[in-house]
Amino acid sequence: MPSASDWVAGLSPWPEDGFGLERIRAVLAELGEPQRRYPAIHVVGTNGKSTLTRTVDATLRAQGLRVGSFTSPHVSGWGERIHVDGEEADFEAAVARVRDVCERLGATQFEALTATALQAFADAEVDVAVVEAGLGGRHDATNVLDARVVVLTNVSLDHTDVLGDTREAIAREKLAVAGPDATVVLGEPEWAYLVPGNPVVIGGAREAAEAFLDRAVELVPAAPPGRLERLDGEIRDGAHNPAGVAWLVERIGEVAVIVCSVLADKDVDAMLAALASRSTCFVATRSSSPRALPADELAEAASRHFAVVESVPDPVRALARAHELGELVLVTGSLYLLADLAAVRPGGLPWLSSATS
Repeated sequence: MPSASDWVAGLSPWPEDGFGLERIRAVLAELGEPQRRYPAIHVVGTNGKSTLTRTVDATLRAQGLRVGSFTSPHVSGWGERIHVDGEEADFEAAVARVRDVCERLGATQFEALTATALQAFADAEVDVAVVEAGLGGRHDATNVLDARVVVLTNVSLDHTDVLGDTREAIAREKLAVAGPDATVVLGEPEWAYLVPGNPVVIGGAREAAEAFLDRAVELVPAAPPGRLERLDGEIRDGAHNPAGVAWLVERIGEVAVIVCSVLADKDVDAMLAALASRSTCFVATRSSSPRALPADELAEAASRHFAVVESVPDPVRALARAHELGELVLVTGSLYLLADLAAVRPGGLPWLSSATS
């Protein structure tokens, strides 16, 4: 029997019959509705969801609560997505609890992961679950929670083919997860009119934790891997759309070389234009995601913005080449690229470069 990681990796990431909640609800019903056994904070938005989720998790744990958190995507491995009391859950054991039901009901990859997390939290008897939505909100598999607090981090044009082609349409889809009794925390005040019947608080992680506890707290910053991660000679950040890149370039100075892979459905030119403000040298590569733009196509697009452009399709080779071209190296464009490079650390680059040459 395949391992839990292999089994999950082999599941379809997209529903063949369209997005909806029927399968995940059927799965959870057979599992005994584990999501009903604890209160929840539901995190939606375009960017910053994982960092906010981890920060709320750490802040609530500092207040003495037992917390489960669910984020996506991952960098270091599938188990990174599910944390209980500050540690990765036993991914093999957690998946085993739901695998038969998910297989029988034909759950997608994200539905299976969501069920795994929600069941793991019930088994661990958490005091609260902090759950990041995967795509949108209304039809996302995480929209099975009756969340006490809903957080909308921000809204920009992303996944427009699924969520709508205006920021307002996207915000509506994301805020559809807010039940009538939920306190809604907004990173952008402009969306308050979309939840007229809900208590609204303007803010982020601190305000979400305070809304849940109904008291003031001291924020405990936390971040998952690959979010403005500074290593020896490198910065790694999974900025995967123009808004994410804009956030990133505001927080870093110039770098010698940029290594980048971008998914084909993104606004590639806008991302490259922003990145060009931080370097003149660009190494195009391709992550293992089937949705990634081929390295040569990315290099062609980058040639309009960068003085020096190389195409190195293999991510490990691309990173090694970047370090040959100069220091400091920025690795960005997709969390899938960072996942491909998770086992590669700057000190190991010479060995990895020769081993893969």
